[in-house]
Amino acid sequence: MKRTITHLADGRELIYFDRRDDADRSVIDRRPLEGRPVASELRYDPLTEEWIAIAGHRQTRTFLPTGGAAECPLCPSSEERSTEIPAYDYDVAVFENRFPSFSGNFGTYEAVGGLSEVRPGVGRCEVVCFTSDHSSSFSKLSNAQVELVMEAWADRTAEMSAIEGVEQVFCFENRGEEIGITLAHPHGQIYAYPYVTPRTKLQLGAARRYTKGNLFADVLAAEREAGTRVVAANELWTAFVPAAARWPFEVHLYPHRQAPDLAALTEEERAAFAPLYTSVLRAFDGLFGVVMPYISAWHQAPVRQDRELGYLHLELFSIRRAANKLKFLAGSESAMGAFVNDVSPEEAARMLRSQVDH
Repeated sequence: MKRTITHLADGRELIYFDRRDDADRSVIDRRPLEGRPVASELRYDPLTEEWIAIAGHRQTRTFLPTGGAAECPLCPSSEERSTEIPAYDYDVAVFENRFPSFSGNFGTYEAVGGLSEVRPGVGRCEVVCFTSDHSSSFSKLSNAQVELVMEAWADRTAEMSAIEGVEQVFCFENRGEEIGITLAHPHGQIYAYPYVTPRTKLQLGAARRYTKGNLFADVLAAEREAGTRVVAANELWTAFVPAAARWPFEVHLYPHRQAPDLAALTEEERAAFAPLYTSVLRAFDGLFGVVMPYISAWHQAPVRQDRELGYLHLELFSIRRAANKLKFLAGSESAMGAFVNDVSPEEAARMLRSQVDH
């Protein structure tokens, strides 16, 4: 694997990950870009003890260009057109988001009154382009390409964890207009947060109070023993529908060995993940014969605390509950955080197992 660092016209960092050592990444960004926006403003909610990022500059980001690949900012550049990626081809490309929720480019942050504390949204946001092929998807990537993406995730997790003020690194993919994507090109994002996220706090709090061993490891062992919700497995990973799934179709993928983050996975674990994960993604698409919108979220241990409790795992879920029906987060879910699932986890697992590649 070859790793090449370069910069875009406005100073943002761009990193190429290539399978070939002779890949030429000398093409420069020819665009006359404006200056970078200042970091978001973090405001503290004393009623929920959560930080909220106020990032008004994100209102101007590109939204679903109608020209397909001809207007996509994540496709490779050409002699006639420059994009976010100057090279005329690439394997995997990672660059700083032009419209970041968190960054190191600070502005002026003033008190807003009330009981809310205000501070700069320190951190970093990156875009990960999984392939140069605009019409592809993660489910169509070769095993070798998935492993290269994992190399990029691991590399960026380690690098972003070292940024001063960063407390957690989150790699994720949003897929489908129903989810709210703004670009259709196969890509994901990485957020380096200046705090530990609410969901992670809840999970680690439960793990801390659990006295029988490691909570995540025991959940995995119990699901493997029960078997009824296991969707697919190999020697190093298991994919299962959680017993208390919130979403109509939700699958968690766990390595059999506890690891704090992606950077801690072995080559064998990364290689074993690739075919299992893409088979689950294809099962999602096979359920109703239509593209399944989904969120794919890596849960990693925080950078500085509770790393011994954390257990790297991927949570994949879709809001589609039938061919022509979506699960909307309405009153109970959005207002109270109290989920009601329309599909039983056991039935979801059975349906997905029937679609998994054998």
